[in-house]
Amino acid sequence: MTDTSSPTLPSAADGQGQQPAIRILAQFVRDLSFENPRAPESLRGGASAPQIELGVELNAQGKDGGVFEVELKLTASARRDGEAVFQIELVYAGLFQIVGVDQEDLEQVLMIECPRYLFPFARRLIADLSAEGGFPPLMLEPMDFAAIYLARKAQAEGVQAGNA
Repeated sequence: MTDTSSPTLPSAADGQGQQPAIRILAQFVRDLSFENPRAPESLRGGASAPQIELGVELNAQGKDGGVFEVELKLTASARRDGEAVFQIELVYAGLFQIVGVDQEDLEQVLMIECPRYLFPFARRLIADLSAEGGFPPLMLEPMDFAAIYLARKAQAEGVQAGNA
């Protein structure tokens, strides 16, 4: 289901009856921000370890020709003694051509499989950025995008049930 190396993937126009395939057409940084508001004081040794908060958002939208844009937004904020130490915000995106996937499975592919491809690159950018900011590299743990998808879906269904 995750063949990304085949140079002869069929076009999305012939979509029916094909083997499921995901092809990465492009990856790019849409937005990147690093704030170090208390520098240089925040860089002095001997201070206690900061509290790190992480956030993850996923978005996908269709384009022409069976191409989809998927965004992975990662935020990391570090606080020490109630004050901001650093803040990182990264929106890393990719263009994916998806063929041979049933319509009812497409959302899961876009929100689980595509972010799995993007994450290692976004993780490296965050580690490099925090290191360049004067801190130890912030190495994000691997993420379970299936669990994130299921939790967000359950949350959305709960909100809809509450409004009914």
